[in-house]
Amino acid sequence: MELALNTPHLDQAIAQCTALLQGKRVVVALGNRLALTSTVLSAPIQPVCVGGATTEEEAFSLVQRQFPDLLIVSEELESGYGIRLLQRVRERWPHIAQLIFLSRETQLVVQEALDAGANGVMFISSLGSGHGDFMQALRTTAAGGVYLPAALQRLLAADRLSLPPLVEPLTPREHQVVAAVARGLTNVEIGDAMDISHETVKTHVANAMDKLAVRDRTQLAVMALLRGLIDPLPVA
Repeated sequence: MELALNTPHLDQAIAQCTALLQGKRVVVALGNRLALTSTVLSAPIQPVCVGGATTEEEAFSLVQRQFPDLLIVSEELESGYGIRLLQRVRERWPHIAQLIFLSRETQLVVQEALDAGANGVMFISSLGSGHGDFMQALRTTAAGGVYLPAALQRLLAADRLSLPPLVEPLTPREHQVVAAVARGLTNVEIGDAMDISHETVKTHVANAMDKLAVRDRTQLAVMALLRGLIDPLPVA
């Protein structure tokens, strides 16, 4: 693979991510030391990175001390397990957004990562290919949204037949609200965009959660994506 550098698209993506991450705190946990060093020194990450680690316990300790807004982690760590790290962090600090890079490309591992609380999932093999789009994943998860590239959607599509049918389908308005939740919009932002009150948005979100049998906004977005009820977030 030849990595395209100094392109207008890449420059624009870096500028957008730098602006989006301004004022946020990021912890990076990658099992590969070269990848960790390269990531924490990258233009969008370096100004906001408050710690980096290569093991599960080091990363968990960093999160405990630094309380980041975003955790970036790889499945494979020098010791420990990236997906278990996600679960431990989600249980203690559910507000922290989490983006994981998977080396194993199977439905089982993807579902395990989503169940552990990942807001965004990417395959390591997609990096630099233009298909996974790390910058888009970073923008989406940092904004509080859920990122699943189209390639992951295709991988998980076969599982839809095994999901139980909805007791009641989502209404058109609920579809719109859930799609906005997946992009990371707050109830107030959704209400302003749709010209409805944020209390009405709250009701739509609660109704959609009941219909999809989920307990939080992240699970709502993930389940809607897995069921094909909303489109995958576009790759910029």
